[in-house]
Amino acid sequence: MPYQDLLAGLVELHVLYHAVHGEIFGLEMLRELERHGYRISPGTLYPLLHRLRHRGYLRSRELRLGRTRRRLYRATAKGRKALAVVHEHVQELLGELEERPARESRAIQAGAERTRS
Repeated sequence: MPYQDLLAGLVELHVLYHAVHGEIFGLEMLRELERHGYRISPGTLYPLLHRLRHRGYLRSRELRLGRTRRRLYRATAKGRKALAVVHEHVQELLGELEERPARESRAIQAGAERTRS
């Protein structure tokens, strides 16, 4: 995917969003992220999950399913608060991104009308 460096922060937010809404595990998140067009490897996702846990945004627990072990992640209070704060900033950015094309479109239309007059 182009601009992977710019999208990296969105991947963390996407993971945190899902962890706020329920327990998540690595393979599930890989599939979810892929569904949204992100192409990341387990070698990228698992360190990301560990970083979020180390920073206090996620907590984890181990679930045993027979011989299989699965680490489940859930957002902490700090993670829920962080997502709420970031959400405000993302909304502001989206507003600006949507406002600028509309403003440019109006300017182009105004210029075209002046040319016709």
